[in-house]
Amino acid sequence: MKIGDKVRFLSEVGGGIVKGFQGKDTVLVEDADGFDIPMLIRECVVIDTDDYNIKRKPQAQPEPPKQEEREPEITYRPAETREGERLNVMLAYVPQDVKAISATDFDAYLVNDSNYYLYYTYLSAEGKSWRVRSQGVIEPNTKLFLEEFGKEVLNELEHVAVQFVAYKEDKSFQLKPAVSVELRVDTVKFYKLHTFRPSIYFEEPSLMYDLVKDDEPVCQYFADADTLKEALLQKKTPERPKSQPIEKPQRKNDLVEVDLHIHELLDDTTNMTNGEMLEYQLGVFRKTLDEYKDRKGQKIVFIHGKGEGVLRNAILKELKSKYRDYPYQDASFREYGFGATMVTIR
Repeated sequence: MKIGDKVRFLSEVGGGIVKGFQGKDTVLVEDADGFDIPMLIRECVVIDTDDYNIKRKPQAQPEPPKQEEREPEITYRPAETREGERLNVMLAYVPQDVKAISATDFDAYLVNDSNYYLYYTYLSAEGKSWRVRSQGVIEPNTKLFLEEFGKEVLNELEHVAVQFVAYKEDKSFQLKPAVSVELRVDTVKFYKLHTFRPSIYFEEPSLMYDLVKDDEPVCQYFADADTLKEALLQKKTPERPKSQPIEKPQRKNDLVEVDLHIHELLDDTTNMTNGEMLEYQLGVFRKTLDEYKDRKGQKIVFIHGKGEGVLRNAILKELKSKYRDYPYQDASFREYGFGATMVTIR
């Protein structure tokens, strides 16, 4: 399979032209509407090959950026997609040295997971006023470096805000409302290693705050001291509602999600070797499959992360040897990146 080939999808209706590759397992397929769709290579079949061997001029190498500047970094999806028509914007804090969390400095990023340009302003509160920390334009499907800071300025970041307007250049687009989101940042988290989690946007663990999720701004509730005091002093007699919703049990085929990251399973791993931690994670994996063994058709997503692939390979080995009847595949790329495996109970 190569760029220019025409392919058809095996597990769903559709197909298109191969535009590029992401890693060794995923291909970008341009459909009839001009959107690039990421698909597993094994889920595609070539129906027409491009043998014209078109020679393309090599792209000119960009000039290296000045030392004090950082260029926007391209995220995992550089082309427009259907999902990208909905705004998904995040504020991220990334430690420069996660192994020295008590002393390291941090980088702040704005992540734009959409097909839109964003004209943004990043601010921090100073009493009842605000100060601009960064402003400019972030391109579609990129993450943009905002600032570097140390723990000595964490107090300035307890109350931050991001405002932006979304648009597209040289093409028509759906009008999006202007966004203004305020966040309370828990600065205590910057001293805790487990706060920083893997994501599809950074190679290093990061602390992510959603600003807009599927076109909906994320709102936090802010209450001042007087409002809290008034609420505590007002003693109300709780009333039993006349009607209560019926809580239905979990349906047979509802998706079950199990996070196998060791910091999610154990509070302290100080005296454990890598082998002991891996065996503990596999024990949780086996226990989960045994728990749902009688639910035919049940789908379970095991989140193992990318890392060095040790846990993922161990899980695949278990599936091939002890659970041969259970089909498995990579979980949703959009939801988990390459860091999860979905198993179906048979």
